[in-house]
Amino acid sequence: DVQLVESGGGSVQAGGSLRLSCVAAESNAKSSMINYCMGWFRQSPGKEREGVAAISTSGVTYYAESAKGRFTISQDYARNTVYLQMNDLKPEDTAMYYCAAGETAPCNLQQWRYKFWGQGTQVTVSS
Repeated sequence: DVQLVESGGGSVQAGGSLRLSCVAAESNAKSSMINYCMGWFRQSPGKEREGVAAISTSGVTYYAESAKGRFTISQDYARNTVYLQMNDLKPEDTAMYYCAAGETAPCNLQQWRYKFWGQGTQVTVSS
């Protein structure tokens, strides 16, 4: 299995920025992120989990409408890490953010495509 560990969450004021990181806990050929579509998802209390951004093995990126223009997903294969840079944060971005890895093509924000999930990192944006 691929173990994913998120970090970088925290509390910021509206308009601020955060960069989330997700690293595969075991560095081996099977867990290398180059083999997976990587995605970021989030869930707020009382709401369903939703997709935020994804990046394919070829580097093609996908964003939810709410993330376009403000969030950027990127991947560092050498560090086996995927990032989510979040700028101009809004109170409605407050949620637990999860990193996920999927093997089922095509790469997009459909949650069923993702097999491995991290434990999440909390992002809180105050107005």
